[in-house]
Amino acid sequence: MTTTIDGTALDTLRTALRGPVVAPGDPDYDPSRSLYNAMIDRRPAAIASCVDVADVRATLGFAQETGLGLAVRGGGHSGPGLCLTDGGLTLDLSPMRWVRVDPEAGTAQVGGGSQLGDLDHAADTFGLGVPAGIMSTTGVGGLTLGGGHGYLTRRYGLTIDSLIAADVVLADGTFVTANENHHADLFWALRGGGGNFGVVTSFTYRLHTVGTVGVAVTVWPVDRTAEVLRWYREFLPAAPEDLYGFFALLSVPPGPPFPEAIHGQKMCGVVWCCTADPASGRLEELLKAVEEPAPPAFHFTSPMPYPALQTMFDGLIPKGLQWYWRGDFFDGIPDAAVDVHAEFGRNLPTGLSTMHLYPVDGAAHRVGPAATPWAYRDATWSGVIAGIDPDPANAERIRRWCVDYWTALHPHSMGGAYINFLGEAEDPDRVRSTYGGNYDRLAAVKRTYDPDNFFHANQNIPPAAA
Repeated sequence: MTTTIDGTALDTLRTALRGPVVAPGDPDYDPSRSLYNAMIDRRPAAIASCVDVADVRATLGFAQETGLGLAVRGGGHSGPGLCLTDGGLTLDLSPMRWVRVDPEAGTAQVGGGSQLGDLDHAADTFGLGVPAGIMSTTGVGGLTLGGGHGYLTRRYGLTIDSLIAADVVLADGTFVTANENHHADLFWALRGGGGNFGVVTSFTYRLHTVGTVGVAVTVWPVDRTAEVLRWYREFLPAAPEDLYGFFALLSVPPGPPFPEAIHGQKMCGVVWCCTADPASGRLEELLKAVEEPAPPAFHFTSPMPYPALQTMFDGLIPKGLQWYWRGDFFDGIPDAAVDVHAEFGRNLPTGLSTMHLYPVDGAAHRVGPAATPWAYRDATWSGVIAGIDPDPANAERIRRWCVDYWTALHPHSMGGAYINFLGEAEDPDRVRSTYGGNYDRLAAVKRTYDPDNFFHANQNIPPAAA
């Protein structure tokens, strides 16, 4: 049930902010509280849209004074819907959607409400980019604070490996810039520790050379999953770091580039990205091997601007679908795990449900496990199982498939998972296992910067005892 904010208090907040404040009964309330994952239905007492740091500070102060629980929304892509809280206050950063690229310095400063497409577009005109995600609609903030991986990870590392500074408003309203030289402990924690430490109003990244990339999509019939996955587990880690390919179980989407004859068919496949010069023919040379495990049902290659690659799945899985996901890290894919993937791939419950294995090796392995909160620097893949469907009537069906799949596969994992692939109801031990040996240090930083655990609508790390 929604907690109602006293009208006078609400007027005070509205007066203090340049951005709009939406509450129950307002015409924009339901659209404003809608989430990327339509399986989550929450009714906050108010949603405060912040256009600048002054708005953020005023919203935090209001939450502190009224005792309202606070959630922070950046790009709004949170799978478990942690950016809204029932009866509390949502601090919405989406108006802070801007990017400033300095091509001479090779850096980009990005507003806390930005999406990856904003960053990709602004950097691409200079032939630059950041390793981050596979969808342009993903929020920069949530992805970065969780660690971040994507098509450029094998060559350039995780998103946090390119983060060089962050502007942060702390629980008490203090504004700080965290980097290697100032608030270094906070800067360390922000690189993978989630939204536990403050509201990040901007991120500054080191950019990398990214021109037109070579893109390929290869799919095989789902009954060849075992052969393909055994080949992939050897081929990809041994491939040059400028070749990336994530493995997927999927139903073929009904549209280009796929021929109509295979639309809707269950398949296994790999989406490839090669950052070598497309004119060199490197992608085609590297991918001659796709015939080795079994003849593909379809193989497509094309040069593509990097921002175009990032938008490839946007239309397929828009906002407003039912989602249920779980993840794990893997350092290998043993035969027993192959059998699990083959079984559950044959039984995909809906047309959009899927499983992805994202490579997190290459350059990501050259950073020590204690250098950032991302403790699994020896992981080769970050896996996610996602039950997805537009129909709420299928919510339990996709949830059960995901849970059963994850339960069968988890014994073959490393124990922890990418924090952004955890669900809402993860117990504290699961969060602890995800951070491994870095958990206690994170709890100590939490005690320094948020001793009262004001920021707790997240995969929470309670502050260490004094």
